[in-house]
Amino acid sequence: MTSVNITLGARNGVVRDTWVILRHNLRKTARQKIALLFGAVQPLLFLLLFGPLLSGLGSWQMLVPGLLVQLGLLSAGLAGFGIVFDARAGVLDRLRVSPTPRLALLLGQALGGTAVLLLQSALLVAVATALGLRPPPLGLVLAAVLLAVTGTGLAAISNALALVLDDAVFAPVMTTVMVPLTLLSGAFLPMSMAPGWLNALSAATPFRHTVEALRDLLAGDYLTPAVGLGTAVSVAFSVLCVALAVRIFNRLNA
Repeated sequence: MTSVNITLGARNGVVRDTWVILRHNLRKTARQKIALLFGAVQPLLFLLLFGPLLSGLGSWQMLVPGLLVQLGLLSAGLAGFGIVFDARAGVLDRLRVSPTPRLALLLGQALGGTAVLLLQSALLVAVATALGLRPPPLGLVLAAVLLAVTGTGLAAISNALALVLDDAVFAPVMTTVMVPLTLLSGAFLPMSMAPGWLNALSAATPFRHTVEALRDLLAGDYLTPAVGLGTAVSVAFSVLCVALAVRIFNRLNA
């Protein structure tokens, strides 16, 4: 019984400390409303300037899911900037010597990045709806859940890499990686239109399957192979990223 109580106490401690770190990040984000808006500018520009060119291909239903994944890569994928700024301000050093569990520190940072992603995604979907997107309510909810799962994995590994990479290297490395991942995801055009070798390379990345699942969900098609595969791949990707990030956090803070 004692060991069970200790285990439950440890879990409650992780949940409590995760919430404290998450709340701190949300408050910090709330003070940076302009930065939050500008983080969604690039996908919004694609929506406004590229979407009308695809009017004959069901533009909004095809383009918006891709832009949501692009936003995930640009927003949650660069969430590690928070760690960089905390390290420069000395906040990270104070957290390292505190009794805060490393898992709570990681999850609080990652979930903060996920919350930002969901807020920016809501703005993108609101603009797309004004332009003609008509997603079913259930599809929107399921798409948000799938995007949150993917975003949490991206934010977790981004925060871990921010600890590993030098401050001056983190930004160029991550932005360089995000561009080809966005293109390979088929965010702008279906990769089935690509040459065979490019289509195969795209299929090897998790984000293509997330894009295809989101397209079905926002079209109101829920029980499709694309949704099943996209969900499985996104969950596996997120679990792998969180596990790897926890390992990096624990090693660097041992």
